[in-house]
Amino acid sequence: MIAYLEHFVHGNDTESPPNDDVSSLQSSFHFAPNSIASKDFGGMKSSTPLAVLRPYTTADVVKAVKAAATTTNLTVAARGNGHSINGQAMAEKGLVLDMRATAAEPFQLLYVDGVPHVDVSGGALWEEVLKRCVSNFQLVPRSWTDYLGLTVGGTLSNAGVSGQTFRYGPQTANVTELEVVTGKGDSFVCNDNQNSDLFFASLGGLGQFGVITRARIVLQQAPDMVRWIRVIYSEFEDYTRDAEWLVTLPEGDGFDYVEGFVVANNDDPCNGWPTIPMGSNQIFNPVCLPSSAGPVLYCLELALHYRKTARSSEVNTKVDRLLGGLRFVEGIKFEDDVKYMDFLLRVKRVEEDAKAKGIWDAPHPWLNMFVSKSDIADFDREVFKKILKHGVGGPILVYPLLRSKWDDRHSVVVPDSNIFYIIALLRFIPPPPKGPPTDKLVAQNNAIIQLCYNKGFNFKLYLPHYTSQENWMRHFGDRWTRFVQRKQNFDPMAILAPGQKIFSRNQLK
Repeated sequence: MIAYLEHFVHGNDTESPPNDDVSSLQSSFHFAPNSIASKDFGGMKSSTPLAVLRPYTTADVVKAVKAAATTTNLTVAARGNGHSINGQAMAEKGLVLDMRATAAEPFQLLYVDGVPHVDVSGGALWEEVLKRCVSNFQLVPRSWTDYLGLTVGGTLSNAGVSGQTFRYGPQTANVTELEVVTGKGDSFVCNDNQNSDLFFASLGGLGQFGVITRARIVLQQAPDMVRWIRVIYSEFEDYTRDAEWLVTLPEGDGFDYVEGFVVANNDDPCNGWPTIPMGSNQIFNPVCLPSSAGPVLYCLELALHYRKTARSSEVNTKVDRLLGGLRFVEGIKFEDDVKYMDFLLRVKRVEEDAKAKGIWDAPHPWLNMFVSKSDIADFDREVFKKILKHGVGGPILVYPLLRSKWDDRHSVVVPDSNIFYIIALLRFIPPPPKGPPTDKLVAQNNAIIQLCYNKGFNFKLYLPHYTSQENWMRHFGDRWTRFVQRKQNFDPMAILAPGQKIFSRNQLK
């Protein structure tokens, strides 16, 4: 139920609700200041909504969407924790739903065919899900994102990718049921067998077909500890060969987490060797690097889960067996044993450090993309070794994923390749004058994308952002017709997620 009411404060840059239907929401909702939804984590876009509503239940979301549907112009955007990069969760002169208000409920453990699941709110943070599942049940979801300060509904509307994706698929592949409010203002429970088209459409659907208010997530036994390892490569061919071998090993025979990143081959504290060690007591010794090493190095990051009851000799034996088959630079290896919870929350420390340095709230011109195995070597030569050889002021992720773990029925699109790589340029740079102009970094991103087009690379943007429907059509390719049909079925007035810039209000009528 709606917990309490608060006076709706109109900012100087907002306008009053355009009709009685929307004005009536003031007596039913807690309205938040418009400023909380005028910007996002990317810090490069700004938008002024008509109002920011805090729904506490699915019924509240229904009421807001139906109110917008009675108008000719209002749109609705669901906002999680505000970590969009390019204004995807904004609604200019529309309604923004602060989905964090729904976070408290539901939270219920249940078993389906003997497999544990948990029902959680679409507005819950993955960090909250982790802590509650471990403390209450000693169970955890199987697939994560690196940063857990994201909402369940937010990542499921995209994909949700991390070092476990090679084994269990993205987060969208680890959900068996959703509750969704469509653009018509109807609420549906959906899964493989019930309202299945809405279920598949919403997973990776960029918020275009409905607002996810509840998700049923597959769980597994929580490990106690993690053996955390980083090894270094000077040759990209060796790096990709080893990474691909590791992600194709059967479950139980390999590591539980496989990621990797690129660093500059120098002592730059933000982009080079100092970013590789995992603790202050570890030191990178460049003497071990071969003389043939180029402008960048490649770090393979691995993790093995185990229980406290496991003998250290058993853990060591398995790790040594796996590492013994790899071709990393001899003499450069970092490892540590950490608690499982601490490992999953490792990026939380990055957040705290960035906030202390004043760069967490700076613009983040990030770029995320998937590149096929067939093109990744050329991407390395043209992008990592040339355009980005000095780094980006933050992590440059690159690691392989398996196409077989992705469901073609979902709305997200990936390269048509058995193995493809995720590339993520995660810049943490002070704003000018200390850092380069944001426009320059956005131009660099666009240059990389254009290079991929010019070279004919098989790639897709992840967390895509386009400003023309022509580019969206190219992004979805032969899936575009299905995407449009789903939009017509579930949001025919194009009310939802206007910040994605895919459809405009009433375009489909």
